Amino acid sequence: MSARQEPARAGAERAASTSAMQAYRQIRSAILAGRFEPGQFVPEEEFAQLCGMSRTPVREAIARLVSELLLQRTDTKRLFVPSWSDDEIEELFALRAGLEAHCARRTASLITPAEIEELRGHAARIDAAIADPQAIDVPAFVEGNRLFHAAMMAAARSDRLAQLMRLVVSQVIVHRTAERYTHEDMVRSQADHLDLIRAFAAHDGEWAAAIAANHIRRAANAYRAHQAAAPAAC
Repeated sequence: MSARQEPARAGAERAASTSAMQAYRQIRSAILAGRFEPGQFVPEEEFAQLCGMSRTPVREAIARLVSELLLQRTDTKRLFVPSWSDDEIEELFALRAGLEAHCARRTASLITPAEIEELRGHAARIDAAIADPQAIDVPAFVEGNRLFHAAMMAAARSDRLAQLMRLVVSQVIVHRTAERYTHEDMVRSQADHLDLIRAFAAHDGEWAAAIAANHIRRAANAYRAHQAAAPAAC
């Protein structure tokens, strides 16, 4: 390849990467917003139409969403939005509580002052999302929560733990839990985040682990309570 062709190739690769990221965000947003029903089979063409782009970047986006368990494939390669039974959801919450506690314990011993400041920034974003009880920004709350826990995971410095967490943290369930939260639930969740920051600043692993486990158990209890209160499907 000539020196003249190299910049053109690099530009094309950047454009493809940008398109794939755009497709990923659009499809992910649609799934979390409930545009596709749990268990629904979705042709690849429908995702391409949703994004208004060719299949190549859409396929890259789909591969990432499958790795994150937001989409699943059958043995015949058909795509569908996963659904979970009540028992499976209970197990996911239980597994996550254990992993989050382990993550918090590691983070407390390894976190740097800069990483604590990053967590404070994400907590401030959550505060802004829930500041007005009459106009709660649920997507911003969910995103702030995701960024907080991602930063906490990064500070734990464990690729193995991060891989395990990706297997048990369903963003669909996270989003549905947040949608069921009352403002009081969100305030309590945020209080846990602030307590975690205090425990990290004190480098107290057991305190941090207890907060993290209870944080997930509280989310599980909120999910169950709102499921029980929901009217039965006709």
